[in-house]
Amino acid sequence: MEVFEVGDRVTHDRFGMGRVIVLESAAVLVDFGAQRARVTSPYTRLTKL
Repeated sequence: MEVFEVGDRVTHDRFGMGRVIVLESAAVLVDFGAQRARVTSPYTRLTKL
């Protein structure tokens, strides 16, 4: 499982490129520009750039 930090640039299969803005115990909140999305663990569709 990937480990994310606030500020990491990421890409998501559905939402595209974004930046991690909040870390939670089992999720991350990502700002994708047009929207924000909460992505839950195990982050199978989220990749750190």
